[in-house]
Amino acid sequence: MAIAKNKGLAKGGKKGQKKKQADPFLKKVWYNIKAPTYFTSKANKVGRTCVTKTQGNKIETEGLKGRICEFNMADIQEGSEEGFKKIKLEIQEIQGKNCLTDFHGLSITRDKMCQMIKKKHSLIEAVCDCKTMDGYVVRLFVLAFTKDVKDHQVKVFTYAQSAQIKNIRKKMVATVQQIVGQGQLKDLVKHLIIDKIESDIKSATNRIYPLDPVHIQKVKIIKKPKLDITKLMEVHDTTGGDEGVAVVDTTEPEEAKNLLAQ
Repeated sequence: MAIAKNKGLAKGGKKGQKKKQADPFLKKVWYNIKAPTYFTSKANKVGRTCVTKTQGNKIETEGLKGRICEFNMADIQEGSEEGFKKIKLEIQEIQGKNCLTDFHGLSITRDKMCQMIKKKHSLIEAVCDCKTMDGYVVRLFVLAFTKDVKDHQVKVFTYAQSAQIKNIRKKMVATVQQIVGQGQLKDLVKHLIIDKIESDIKSATNRIYPLDPVHIQKVKIIKKPKLDITKLMEVHDTTGGDEGVAVVDTTEPEEAKNLLAQ
């Protein structure tokens, strides 16, 4: 038997070679996420998302539709300091390299929930389903605590009676249903941004038992109507109406005036 170097065996053979794994992000395309105009963010572009390029029957735009994006309220709303609120937006339509979104839900961060929980106070929760004027069914979870009135209170504990809690819960549900039922989904989001529902609940229940703090703990969309492109485009329309055409000054400068005509 001849002793010689077998180059094929030294390398492990062709069958044992592994293919080099390509970077998966080379097959991705990036799209801009646009928030609705009722969130006053810069140019309404709040983030970016990637999707696999179109391959065969798999179209990249179809992979984006229905995707849920989560943002912080302080990031997408200028001037807002409520960093504990998380806003969910759903991608509903693709326009060029922009993803048009609409409101999908709201929730509160865990650290804010832990901060609110305290001893010697009554915790009151209410859940109600409301229907907006444009056909959305929204479920709101309200969270409230009894307020410690330091000027008039003698007791250490600030507990409400069970009858008072029942009356407060009824007032909560009635107030939320009245506010949500009077407007569309975009009106509800505007109320959530400025905390209108919380302030109305406080004023409605003040005579039963003062409450503070009051928060909309969670918002869920239970049922939504069919996608209307025209309404979605109205929500994303950044133009402020017909601004008109700029007027061109046709008067001649002083240097160009005909001095011979004088």
